Amino acid sequence: MTYQQEAINPYSNGEKAAQVEAMFDNIAPTYDRLNHRLSWDIDRGWRRKAIGQLAPYSPKTMLDIATGTGDFAILAAQMLKPERLIGADISEGMMQIGRRKVEEAGLEDIISFEKEDCLHLSYQDETFDAVTAAFGIRNFADLDRGLAEMGRVMKRGGHLSIVELTTPVRFPMKQLFHIYSHTVLPVYGRLISKDRSAYSYLTKTIEAFPQGERMVGILKKAGFREATFRRLTFGICTMYFATK
Repeated sequence: MTYQQEAINPYSNGEKAAQVEAMFDNIAPTYDRLNHRLSWDIDRGWRRKAIGQLAPYSPKTMLDIATGTGDFAILAAQMLKPERLIGADISEGMMQIGRRKVEEAGLEDIISFEKEDCLHLSYQDETFDAVTAAFGIRNFADLDRGLAEMGRVMKRGGHLSIVELTTPVRFPMKQLFHIYSHTVLPVYGRLISKDRSAYSYLTKTIEAFPQGERMVGILKKAGFREATFRRLTFGICTMYFATK
């Protein structure tokens, strides 16, 4: 099935995967600063809650998809104490920053970064106890394929934890978020990152991405069971949890 956000591209030329890679390479130096400022630092709490979903299961091997600069991977390693955690991403520019942060945190023995096409992961079937993704899966060129790959590399009985930006569905947050995401976010993002397209693209993908009950149905179609969701901060963000 084709989803609306899959047809949205950052730039005008090239395949989506190549455009997304170029976009994140471009904004990598300012990404962390912008991310925290534009969310008023609330994103740190969202990550903590998403990782907390995995705490009862004590995963030993983990894969963080679309890991970016590694914030989620680092926090997961600190909170869950896995034996091994791989951060996978298409953007080498983002991961270079992540490697420096991992070194500063003293977690090099646990966390490693690998460049991966999230639609064609190189890992063997049933490799990881848990797979995570924070604010990245809406950039997939093929959501069904990406989720299927996440399930393929997860052990049977393993767990999936996703946290993703979404659009509030109730008044007045729905209207306030629309104003914020169409004015402050793209303008401020453009001024700081110097990329005219990146934050307009991100706003469009948030609005187009399937959320809530619809996303739970997509997870189940991808082979996960016991899929659930929970909206955070008036629906600006949504957590998903599923079991293989």
